[in-house]
Amino acid sequence: MTIKDLQPSAIWQNFYLLTQVPRPSGHLAKVQKFLLDWAAERGIEARQDEAGNILMYKAATPGMENRKMVTLQGHMDMVPQKSEDSNHNFEEDPIETYIEDGWVKAKGTTLGSDDGMAVATIMAIFEADDLKHGPLEGFITADEETTMYGVNHMADGELKGEILLNLDNETHGEMVTGSAGGINQTATLEYKPVTAENGDAAVKVTLTALRGGHSGLEINEGRANANKLMSRLVADAVANFEARLATWKGGNMRNAIPRHAEVILTVPAENAAALKETVNGEWRETFTSEYGYIEHDLTLTAEDVAMPETLVPEDVQDNLINAILGCHNGVLRFIPHLPTIVETSSNLAIVEIGEGKAFFKVLVRSSNDTQRQCCCDTLEAIFSMAGMKVEYDGAYPAWQPSPESPIVELMKGIYRELFGEENNVQVCHAGLECSVILSHCPGMDVVSFGPTLRSPHTPDERCNIESVEKYYRFVLTTLERIPEAK
Repeated sequence: MTIKDLQPSAIWQNFYLLTQVPRPSGHLAKVQKFLLDWAAERGIEARQDEAGNILMYKAATPGMENRKMVTLQGHMDMVPQKSEDSNHNFEEDPIETYIEDGWVKAKGTTLGSDDGMAVATIMAIFEADDLKHGPLEGFITADEETTMYGVNHMADGELKGEILLNLDNETHGEMVTGSAGGINQTATLEYKPVTAENGDAAVKVTLTALRGGHSGLEINEGRANANKLMSRLVADAVANFEARLATWKGGNMRNAIPRHAEVILTVPAENAAALKETVNGEWRETFTSEYGYIEHDLTLTAEDVAMPETLVPEDVQDNLINAILGCHNGVLRFIPHLPTIVETSSNLAIVEIGEGKAFFKVLVRSSNDTQRQCCCDTLEAIFSMAGMKVEYDGAYPAWQPSPESPIVELMKGIYRELFGEENNVQVCHAGLECSVILSHCPGMDVVSFGPTLRSPHTPDERCNIESVEKYYRFVLTTLERIPEAK
């Protein structure tokens, strides 16, 4: 059995089509063309706006023309993460899927169900001719996973819907009515490399196979950050083995907890064996002792490599290592009146040092604007002391819950009727596009929900098959019950 054989076939067959089209963030031309061609082949009105978003339109079924227009929304891009043994090229290769124990998974890569399930849902509804609904608008956004570029650059008033159904939540049976805001922080430094010492030896230290994960949804689970762990080891190598830093490369996506980091160090030749022994022995034991319960596959190795031509100057090296050590990573604060939900966090996602340049990339999230600023100021102070220039981009506001949302009340009743239990209404720490859309289209009634996904932004990403069927019934019943426009 393949995913094309799963039910509801309308979603799974369209999701299969999406897996065949490369769509990593920042490389969306192929999926944009695919969606426009797909719509044209079916006679669906569709267009691409100046921000790269795809909009589709579908008239109401007969007798439902007076219902409120609904905007169905999700994002087209996916996070490109793969296992260490994968040769997958996200810009060229299709995603290979398989079914295991009631879940759809991908072979060695992220699955793209975040947010391919939303796109497949929109496709299924727009091509169907046997559903009941009022006027519909599909809004498939660009580069949500990096800078929320599509919604940040959409035109004011672009959307005509009165109700926004955001299909980008990861737990069936849960409706999100508020989410954290966020901002990208980048710290950079240029330096003049120095020549490596004659007679030294080079050692590459690699920390890999960590779980990683979604830096909003899983930041509170105690997962290891490869850059933070590596900073401890490198600081020890400098202090006790006369190590010098040549290069550092860790992480590749702001919103993914980094799974991998590697550094190249040089040491006096007589210290190389002791450094490798310490890495492969004491440090591996320390990290395993601290994180073994969570990081089951943690791998730490040290090996001889060719000598690099240049090194980071010693004073710059020390400042950068101290900045990584001092950089806050993880949960900063929980919401005081909702103590199980993260309010403010930071993810030291990317560290790259070498060839005269250093840059660190952090994603700061918070549902409290002043705490978000506090976190940014704290990090900026650390980076500034290291002589780094700090800049910001990609800011998006928090989505504040509406206590009297008609669509939420309607959907709570529908969920109870369909499944005999209550829907869990809550806010989440992940950043959703709803807040930005509301800033462009004030007055929309908004809710976010979806099927059950686990471990998005990692090669362990998976989609629960049973939840997709329930979720789709929930969507279709909601569309049937949308109230009349005033």
